[in-house]
Order: sequence, then structure tokens, then C-alpha cells
Amino acid sequence: MPSEPIEAQFSYRHPVLSGEHEEEFRTLEIENLESTQLGRKLSLKHPDEVTVVASDGTPLHRPSTLHDLEEIHLKEGYKIVKFEKGKGEDPREWSKLKKWYITLTTSILCLAVAIGSSIVTGDMTGPTKTLGIQQEITNLTVTCFVMGFGIGPLFMAPLSEVVGRRPIYCVSMFLYFIFTLPSALAKNAATLVVARMIAGLAASAPMCNVGGSIADVWAIEERGVPMAVFSGTLFIGPCVGPMVAGWIGMYAGWRWIYWVLFIFLGVSFALTLFIPESLAPVLLRRKAEVLRKSTNDDRYRTLEELEKLPFSETLQIALVRPFLMLVQEPIVIFMSCYLSFVYSLLYLLFFAFPIAFLEIRGFSEGMTGITFISIMLGIFFAGLFLPTQEKLYAKATASGSFPEARLYPMMVGAFFMPTALFMFAFTGAYPWVHWIAVCISGFVFGFAMILLYVSANSYIIDSYSDYAASAMAAKTFMRSEIGAMVPLFVNQMFHHMGFQWAGLLLALIACAIAPIPFIFYKYGERIRSTSKRASQLRRGGGNITKA
Repeated sequence: MPSEPIEAQFSYRHPVLSGEHEEEFRTLEIENLESTQLGRKLSLKHPDEVTVVASDGTPLHRPSTLHDLEEIHLKEGYKIVKFEKGKGEDPREWSKLKKWYITLTTSILCLAVAIGSSIVTGDMTGPTKTLGIQQEITNLTVTCFVMGFGIGPLFMAPLSEVVGRRPIYCVSMFLYFIFTLPSALAKNAATLVVARMIAGLAASAPMCNVGGSIADVWAIEERGVPMAVFSGTLFIGPCVGPMVAGWIGMYAGWRWIYWVLFIFLGVSFALTLFIPESLAPVLLRRKAEVLRKSTNDDRYRTLEELEKLPFSETLQIALVRPFLMLVQEPIVIFMSCYLSFVYSLLYLLFFAFPIAFLEIRGFSEGMTGITFISIMLGIFFAGLFLPTQEKLYAKATASGSFPEARLYPMMVGAFFMPTALFMFAFTGAYPWVHWIAVCISGFVFGFAMILLYVSANSYIIDSYSDYAASAMAAKTFMRSEIGAMVPLFVNQMFHHMGFQWAGLLLALIACAIAPIPFIFYKYGERIRSTSKRASQLRRGGGNITKA
């Protein structure tokens, strides 16, 4: 799962992952050096003991850096294959044009997935009437698709380590493309729902690889603008879906929503055929194979070939460790719960906005979709606020970095989120309240969502830098599965409780969980000190001293 941590790296002056950790991900596709074959063998005994001897009799100690690991294998007689500088072998030495092609193309894939998750909300009553089914069954088209986001990466991310990013993009987008067709032609509910579930599973692959593709080709100091492009598709994409689909559904019918998505996915799939492979271990593996064949010398190896665990074991770790962290690590548990609530609110608004504008105020489907621009503007404004967070982080970590310094935006967002929900509850329920008030609540929500999301992600990664991929996989799974449940109850909730009371309940929940970032800011260091996986960095520099 090497690609997932990049999801939170919206800064480049103070990146979440250190250069050392990022190089470990990039070179070995592992979470920490102890996950390597040699690291695990050496960890069986005391870290200061000599446990392995090289072929020339030289005693070997546990490696602490990639350079140490390379030196160990050189002493064993291997010839380590690396990128040669200046020859264009390293993706980070490719031309700007090639880098931007990869960045824009993969971002389009991410946009296609983000739009696909929400575009069907543009007309949710059409399939219900045409197919003669219950509204809850139609809502499953959103639920099943989003569920795939959480399940798919557990399999797709480890598989990309074996075959590379390009084949995963091609196969997954092809399946996403093909299984959107049955939804457009569906004659019954089963076809509609099952096709959406398969499409969601396939669509999860780009979501867990696009950030990695950007990290493949851009160095940290160059990554600011490319990451802004990627993050724009990641967060704004879901809001674009209903904004466009509202007009399509109103004038052409619900089937054309799927046809438009199908056409867009066809173009996206065609683009994947021209994406070059950028995953460093795969490129180095190919180079090593050529060298072994041309020289007839089997000593040419990459570090990844020497240290990679069997795929079955990698898959087992990918499937087990995230769930262990979800029940064993307080930071992962509470931050995942908070982000799951925020993510659920986003999908809740895809159904609640139509109630506030379409049902209560009599807006058309098209104009209701336009109101989602308010959320997009809030997201954009939050992006402008992030440089301020960079300054706060720099000031707080002047004496040494520590994970809790990432929580400042989250503490701000914890105030704005309840504010947005209170505004939504007390303005959306009444037709005599001007529609701009509801849009202002959407703007505040978008602003708070980004502050909470980016800050919490960064905190999780900083707290578990050696296990960042597993921690983020745990968060993604929980977030997606809980968010997927929202379409199954949101209409009943707002209609039976009443719009104001349903909105008030959400606002009170936001108030109840608002102290979480403040609690972790104060006690996070103590909580991390009790974990074997968490970072031991403390405020003021140095490591936590355990009793």
C-alpha cells in the first residue's frame, strides 16, 4: 500500500513523510526497513547483536537506512542495480512535458472516479419510477459504489507493487468503463446495483495509485502545483457530479447520466493506454533482468528483489494490519471516526441539498445541482488557507518536529464544522429563508472539511510514519464503508425527523466530537508513548523517554 500516504501531502515546504521514509516507499515499496527479509531476520534478536555474517565473513548489523541495506548486500557479493543519474532512467529525471502528461492524465482518472461516485445523485427518482423499485434500492447505486472505495485498495495496492501502476490503471479503468454500461441499459434493479458495485471496486485502483504516480515523477520540492491539481480532482470531483447530472437528468433522463459517464470513462481508459510505467521498483526490476540476460551474471539484483516479501505475505499484511490498527491504535480509531463523520456529511449533502432546494424551495434539478458550487468554493478557499498552516507548523516545530503540530487546522475546522451544520439546519428547513443562507452553510462546510481532512490525515501519517500505508488504509476503509451507509437512511432521517431536527442532530454530533483534536494535541505524546507502532518524537525535539 505504498501510494496511500501521499493523499495527505498537500505541503511541500514541510512534507508529512520525511525524505528518508519516502525513499523507502519509492525504492522498496515497504512501510519500514524491519519489513524487509533481512530486517525481519535481524529483529529476531537484540538489535545490538550481530546475527548475520556476509559471504566474506564480515559481521552484519541491523540496517537503519537504505544505504546500510545496500552496503550489506554489496558485501554479500551482489551488484545492486540503481538508476544512473543523467540518463533519464529515473522518472524524476523525465521531461516536464512527460511529467505533466502523467500528472494530468492520472488526475483525470481520479476525477472520473470522484464524479462517478456522485453523478447518479443528479436524478435519483428516475430509476425508481422507470424500474418500479423502492427508492432505497436506487440509493444503493451510491452505497455500493462507495463501498468499493474501501474494499478495493486492500487488494489493488499490493497488486500494483507486483505488476506496476500502468497495468492496474488499464485493467481497472477498462472494468470501470465496461460495468458502467449495464447501468445505462438496466431493465431491473439487480443489474443496476450489481454493476455499480463492480464498477466501484474497479474504480478504487486509481484512487489508491494516482498520488503515488505523482510522487514517482516529482521530487518533494517540485510537488506543490502537481499536488494542487490532484487534490482539486480528489475533493471537488464529487461536487461536480450532481452539478452536471442535475441538468442531464432534467432534460435527457437518468439513463443519459450513465451514458455521459460511460463516454467520459471511455476517454479516460484510452488515456491509460499511453501512460508510461513510473513505479521505481518495476523499472529497476526490468533493468536488472536486462543486465542479467546480457551479462549472464545473476548477481545483478535490485534491493526490492533481494528484500521483497512473497506476494502472499504482502497481501496478508495488507488485509490484516489495517484492521489491527483500527482496534489497537487510539489515534487511528478516533481520527478515522472523525473523518468518517466528515466524509459521511459530504454524501449526506448530495441528498439533503435536493430536499432543501428542490422540495422546500421548488428549485429545478439543474439549479439544485448548481448550489454545490458553494461547497466547491469553500474547498477552494480552504486551499488558500493552507499556506498559513505551513507557517504555524514551522513556528511550532522550530525546536524539532512532532506529530501534534499538524493539528492546528483541525482545531480550527472543529469550530467551523458545527457552525456550518447549525446554519444548514436553521436555514434549509424554511422556504422563507433566502437560498443564499443555505449556500453559505455549504461554503463553510467545504472550508471546514478540507481543514479537518488534510490535518487529520497528516497527523495520522506523522504519528505512524513507519506504518503510514496501513494506518491510511485503515482510515480509508472505515471512512468509505461508513460513508456508503448514508444514502440508505438520509431521506428517511430528514423527512421523518423533520429537516431542522435532523440537521440539528448532525450539528450536535459535530459538537460532541469537536474536542478530539484538542485532546490529542494535549495528550497525543502520552498516547503515542504506549504504542509500539507510533512515532516517539516529542515536543521540543528528541524522542519520548519511556519509564
